Formats: sequence, structure tokens, C-alpha cells
Amino acid sequence: MRIDKLLANMGYGTRKEVKQLLKSGHVRVNNQVEKSPKTHVNPNEEEVSVNGEVVEYKEFIYLMLHKPDDVVSATEDSNDLTVIDILQPEDALFDPFPVGRLDKDTEGLLLITNDGQLSHRLTTPKKDIGKTYFAHIEGEVTERDVEVFQAGVCLDDGYVTKPSFLEIEKTGPQSEIKLTITEGKYHQVKRMFEAVGKRVTYLKRLSIGDLHLDPDLELGEYRELSEAEISYLFQLTNLDH
Repeated sequence: MRIDKLLANMGYGTRKEVKQLLKSGHVRVNNQVEKSPKTHVNPNEEEVSVNGEVVEYKEFIYLMLHKPDDVVSATEDSNDLTVIDILQPEDALFDPFPVGRLDKDTEGLLLITNDGQLSHRLTTPKKDIGKTYFAHIEGEVTERDVEVFQAGVCLDDGYVTKPSFLEIEKTGPQSEIKLTITEGKYHQVKRMFEAVGKRVTYLKRLSIGDLHLDPDLELGEYRELSEAEISYLFQLTNLDH
């Protein structure tokens, strides 16, 4: 990797500012002054420092966000605030993106990364990775609904969903449920309940597989995943880490 790209990616300034740092003799590689921005370095094997501070290189970033509503799961949007707009500059510089999407008015667990391979593995329906949601439902959810969801729900476009696990926490005119699905069709949870004559009024994603939303994260807050959490996701998707 070119040293100017490395330093820019690690937040030491724009390419122009990094070139000035190099020209001024502030950058060392293996304790030798390096002034050429075109020099290639291996940050995993060579020590790069700026003004005596060793550059801690990382290629990928893995974040857990407690997504609020009114924020869209996209990298950019001309009308609305995006989940990337929430990030601090030192995290945004990695050019991350949301893993899959949550609807604008849906809260809860959203992963953000720049690891395209992991993102693809987590979102492909072929992996059958369960995603669990908590929801408020307008209408009485019954055991018959549980059976229908287990068998597969026919959506408004004729698509029949994969079997899902519906758990009734409170029933009545305003019900509360948990639902685990292994797909991510457009507005899927809402459309599943519409298919049985009910309406979702509040929706929150709680977990992806056994990775649960950190209860200490307030709406709009995020943190980096722990090494154990990252390893779990790689194990879940059969990737080497």
C-alpha cells in the first residue's frame, strides 16, 4: 500500500496534507525518515510512525449501531440523515456501509462495516441467519398466526416467506410479539402482519444470530464490536478470521 494512502486512511489528513507531512520529514518507516508519497509499505510488517507516534493500522472496521427511527440505512441521501452521518469522522473515513438495511422508521441493531465479504455473507438468504425483532401490533395476535408464520406467509406480491418463529408476549387489541426471520425482503415484517390482517406500529431489531443489541447503547449511539463478537460473526458465516 502506498504510504500516502495508508496515512490518509488512518486519519492523518487529506492526501495533500499527508504529502506535506512526508515532505517535512515527520514520517518514519522502520525508524528511517520517508519523504516519498509513492513508497509502498506493508503496515502489518513495517513500523510506520508520524512525529514519533506509531500508526496503528487496521483495514476493516466493525460497528454496532442502535439505529434510531427517522434515519435511513444508506451511505448517502439527499433528503434524510443516514446512519453514516451519525458516525464520528475517524470512523467515517473507513468508508463503511450498513449491513443490509432497517426501514427508516425501524429502530434497533444495525451493523456497519467496510468488510464487503462479511456483509454479503450476513445478508444472503442462503445462510438462514435469524434476525429477531420486537414489535407492537395493532390487532390480536393468535396461535393461528403463529402457525401461519411457521408455515410461511404469502405476501402481497405472491411470495411465500420462509418459515419464521413468532412468539406472543402480549395479546389483545394492541399485541406485543417477537419474530425471528431468516430473510430481508422489503418491509417484510410489516407485510407479513398485513397478510394476516394486522398492522405493525413499532418495530425494533434485537439480534442477528446470537449477536444482541448492546443494552447500554442509547438510540443513535454505537461502538466497535469486540474481538469475540467479530469472531462470532465470522464463525456464523463460515469465514476465516
